[in-house]
Amino acid sequence: MSRQRTISRSVELKGVGLHTGAEVCLRFCPAEGSKGFVFRRVDLEGSPEVEAIAANVTGTERGTSIAKGSAEVHTVEHVLAALVGAEIDNCVVELDAAEPPIMDGSAHYFCEALKEAGVEEQEATREYLVINEVTHYSDPEKDVEMIAMPYDGFSVSVMVDYGTDVLGSQNATMSSIDQFNEHFSRSRTFSFLHELEYLLDNGMIKGGDLSNAIVYVDKDPGADTMQKLQKAFNKEQVNVRPNGILDNLELHYPNEAARHKLLDVIGDLALVGRPIKGRIFARRPGHKGNSQFARMLFDKLKKEVKKGAPAYDPNARPQMDINAVMDMLPHRPPFLLVDKVLEMSETHVVGMKNVTMNEQFFVGHFPGAPVMPGVLQVEAMAQVGGILALSLVPDPENYLTYFLKIDGVRFKQKVLPGDTLIFVLRMIEPMRRGIISMKGQAFVGKKLVAEAELMAQIAKVK
Repeated sequence: MSRQRTISRSVELKGVGLHTGAEVCLRFCPAEGSKGFVFRRVDLEGSPEVEAIAANVTGTERGTSIAKGSAEVHTVEHVLAALVGAEIDNCVVELDAAEPPIMDGSAHYFCEALKEAGVEEQEATREYLVINEVTHYSDPEKDVEMIAMPYDGFSVSVMVDYGTDVLGSQNATMSSIDQFNEHFSRSRTFSFLHELEYLLDNGMIKGGDLSNAIVYVDKDPGADTMQKLQKAFNKEQVNVRPNGILDNLELHYPNEAARHKLLDVIGDLALVGRPIKGRIFARRPGHKGNSQFARMLFDKLKKEVKKGAPAYDPNARPQMDINAVMDMLPHRPPFLLVDKVLEMSETHVVGMKNVTMNEQFFVGHFPGAPVMPGVLQVEAMAQVGGILALSLVPDPENYLTYFLKIDGVRFKQKVLPGDTLIFVLRMIEPMRRGIISMKGQAFVGKKLVAEAELMAQIAKVK
């Protein structure tokens, strides 16, 4: 089980916002486990925070904007892409304006700042959004299509084609996240000349200049347009290169446009709120489609968390096998009711029991129609919870776990021989003075079969 990560120390950058043109200082700050990515507006009263989640998206025009209450943050995608690329889970991004600095139009400078800050591993276990079935999004009007497929890793492929000769059709693929910094972080945002003229004529991109964007010339610019650009960007002369871009900069890659769109996809999908395990395909992606796809995945994640049924992979190595379980618990057959622990953090545990026909309790409990007794389901749940409780002390072999209270017990469905019981227990509040409260659920497949709230105390063996 991999651990969550934050940065080791705070680090800051200064620049101007692309659309606002405002001077801004951005500071990456360490954050506690399971905090996620949060933007903090230190220029506003009370320094309000905006969580970088899909539910907080308020706009996707020329960038992704998020807001909570009166606090807004615009153009967050490059910052989020850098955090994902650095494999950071928790970070507070402090801003003294409404928009991060555009820098050179890429994520490179943010990546360099995070590298300077260093990485610190945390106690909390990293939890993923695991794509376990094909998920599809499309916008026929914009000819946008996005697909997420099961994959044991994180891979992104992007295709862009806007029907222009100057850009043509481009593709880019990142097969694993460790490729991001070297091969994608330096790819810069781009615009077509006709879009740039519109933005300038409407008073947008106040912080834009010809050093932070690639401009593809998709029409005959004419002398008037070139003079307008020279004036807007305070340049003595602006020309068009043979490859069809303005001569303000050199391309880092022949397919830099596709690579930047891939960067945007990574940043926008960070709004899911967890690192993704899956393969993403995107055709003609943009911030609107990216954000709507992130919201689709975000809503799916919320449903799965609410439903609580974990995905069980019988081929995956358990966190604790039966021998490790017996090292932790004093119970022994026939009263040991846990076969293995699938995963565990400091706040939750997932355990498993295979229910077989040769269980001793089936001898006398409805022998003609065997059903696992409900009280034993609760006992098995409690034993899984006991493993979580004992894992919180340095010498678990010197402690025992005792029930103090059971509330809200409900049995939803019969448990029969041949069933595999999956138990999920989550702490309701931190353990204090050896007392722990947990919400427990038992599943067979995706069906909830039993639930209860348990309170127990761990006590040292005399």
